[in-house]
Amino acid sequence: MPAPDLPNGSAPAAGIATGTGAMICVGGSVAVSGVLAHAPVFTAEALRYTAACVILLVLARVTGRRLVMPRGAEWLWLTGIAATGLVLFNVALVAGSRHAEPAVLGVAVACVPALLAVIGPLLEGSRPRAVLVAAALAVTCGAALVQGLGRTDGLGVAWAAVVFGCEAAFTLLAIPVLGRLGPWVVSVHTTWIAAVIFALIGLVHEGPGAAARLGTEDWLAVTYLAVAVTAAAFVMWYSSVGRLGASRAGLLTGVAPVAAAAAGVLLGGPAPRPLVWAGLVVVAAGLALGLLNGAHRRGVHRRQATHRLMGFSSTIFQPAPGPCGQLWSAGTPAGQATSTTVASAGGGAPREALKNSSGAHQTS
Repeated sequence: MPAPDLPNGSAPAAGIATGTGAMICVGGSVAVSGVLAHAPVFTAEALRYTAACVILLVLARVTGRRLVMPRGAEWLWLTGIAATGLVLFNVALVAGSRHAEPAVLGVAVACVPALLAVIGPLLEGSRPRAVLVAAALAVTCGAALVQGLGRTDGLGVAWAAVVFGCEAAFTLLAIPVLGRLGPWVVSVHTTWIAAVIFALIGLVHEGPGAAARLGTEDWLAVTYLAVAVTAAAFVMWYSSVGRLGASRAGLLTGVAPVAAAAAGVLLGGPAPRPLVWAGLVVVAAGLALGLLNGAHRRGVHRRQATHRLMGFSSTIFQPAPGPCGQLWSAGTPAGQATSTTVASAGGGAPREALKNSSGAHQTS
């Protein structure tokens, strides 16, 4: 079911709220994810994504939300999200943790906002804006200060690069299909595809009885990750991307390490060091620069555009005409249905991507 048309003022506010909520779920999952560090991780991930898909289907049925069936090339985009943003991302975290400290992988994820600020607008049919690129760089630097740096070897750097690419793919590959499918459909299909892939990997590497080796704490962790970090966070994140665009939504990934630091303190950890406090200030400055700039005061306009790479219609969000932005549009191919709304949504980057443990992955 398409998301309702929101007034110009409330659409950005809703996007910021859902994106922030998704990243709080991701950052707050750090301690929970660590529980699975010594569990059969691939089997646990298969169970997690299976449960998340079932939860989404039940909620859609209860709320009367119509789930559109993907068609044609949309299946390729969805499979790409699941294979890279969910499966390969987790594999890279597990493999990378053997060669790099968690902070190295966390910093790789922290670099994603800058890429989204450049590539996201191009996929949405507009041009990157200098103020958003600057804001993304500020968020990246602040997140790196919050997480700190770590030691690694050559393979660790390579796996960190894979983590970076996969985390970005979780958002970028969804842009062409969010317009017609919406966040709920994207989340449902990417979770079941990921569950199938993880189940096959787990069967080969961990054996058919791996689930029996999961303890009570492992099952509780899987349940939390399925409900909060996958089902809820995926939908909230994709909702934010739909309403704000990838470049602005990407800034909100800076909330995840902040939430992780806060969760550590609440769970009895030491108070943040001065460098962490400095990072929090830099993240806040980047968010303010990117989310409270003049383009938002003029509002955000929804425009229909034909995705020139694949030839199907997708909804894009761009600044209103004026000094900060120029509207771009293209016709929809004759005989092809157009989408007039974009739904809402949560993952990878979401997902527990910014965890500070070496165990099973976050979200993406």
